[in-house]
Formats: sequence, structure tokens, C-alpha cells
Amino acid sequence: MKDLEAIDIVCNYIRKSLPDCPQTFSVYICWTAKILQNWKYVLRSSFEDGVMYELTYNGDKNEWYLDTYKKISNFIIEGGDKNELSDVR
Repeated sequence: MKDLEAIDIVCNYIRKSLPDCPQTFSVYICWTAKILQNWKYVLRSSFEDGVMYELTYNGDKNEWYLDTYKKISNFIIEGGDKNELSDVR
């Protein structure tokens, strides 16, 4: 399993990209999938910055790919009406 390796990669990225980050923080896995020799992860940190990390392991090349995303908004769609958005968060 690549779980600990994925968490370490994101922790190292955060330390390098945020030099003033606290010494103590956590990174956790939100979602993972394995298909053949490849792994895909979605991770978050304990920071409330809305950043999500997508990490892909290419088993053929023994390479990791890291993408970062920032959550822009969160909407509630009630009653299945996709035209009605309420409670922008």
C-alpha cells in the first residue's frame, strides 16, 4: 500500500511551499483507488485553507504526480432541482 508514502509526499510539499507553516499539522486521505499497478489519492491537510491534493502513482514508471486544488464554493441543491442553489458556503 502506498498510503504512508502519499501522506509523506503531501507533507513535504506543504513544508516546502509554506515555509511559515506550523511544525505540527496533519494530512489525511479523503479518497483512494487502485487500478492495476496505479494508485489515485485525494488528500487534505488540517489547515482550513480549502486546498485539496490529488496524488497519482504511475506504477509503470514508478512516478508520482501531484496536483493541488482550492475549493471555491459549496452549494446545497435541494429536492433534485439543479437550477436552485441555496446556502452558498
